[in-house]
Amino acid sequence: MKRTVSAIAMGMALLGGMSTALAGSAADDVTVEGLYARAVPPQQPNSAAFMTIKNNSGTDHALVGGSTPASNVVELHTHLKEDGMMKMRQIPRIDLPANEAVELAPGGLHVMLIGLKAQLEPGQEVELTLEFEDGSTMQFTAPVKKAGMGMKMKGGMKHDM
Repeated sequence: MKRTVSAIAMGMALLGGMSTALAGSAADDVTVEGLYARAVPPQQPNSAAFMTIKNNSGTDHALVGGSTPASNVVELHTHLKEDGMMKMRQIPRIDLPANEAVELAPGGLHVMLIGLKAQLEPGQEVELTLEFEDGSTMQFTAPVKKAGMGMKMKGGMKHDM
C-alpha cells in the first residue's frame, strides 16, 4: 500500500511540475509598448520610465521591480490624493491582470529612476530591466524623450520630480 501511495504522490508531483513547465513565465506572457524614459534638466537626481504593459495570458501577473545602470535605485510608484494634494508614493507591485493592458504614464503608475548617474538627455537610450513576481525578467533599451513630447498626463496632473 505504501508503494501505491508513493507512486501516486510521485505521479501527481510530476504532473504538477509539468503544468508549471507548460505555463509561461510572466516575461513570456507580457509585451511592453511605448517605453521611454523622461529627459531631465541638469542636476535633476531622478527620472521616470513610462510604458504600456499588456498581459497576453489568462494568468494574473505583477511587475515587482527593475534595475538600470542609469540610476542607483529603481522603484515602482503611483500618485495618490492625500489631504487634497496629489503625492507620489512607492508601491510594492503593479498588478497586471490577465488579458489586460496597464498604462504607466505621467501622473499615474510609473517606474522611478532614483539617483541618476548622469543627466538624461533626449536622443540618448537607457538600459532597463523589469522584474516580475515569478522572478522572470525582461530587458529593454528605452529611448530618452523630452517631457511634453507627445506624452499625455494621466488625469491632467502635473508630475514634478
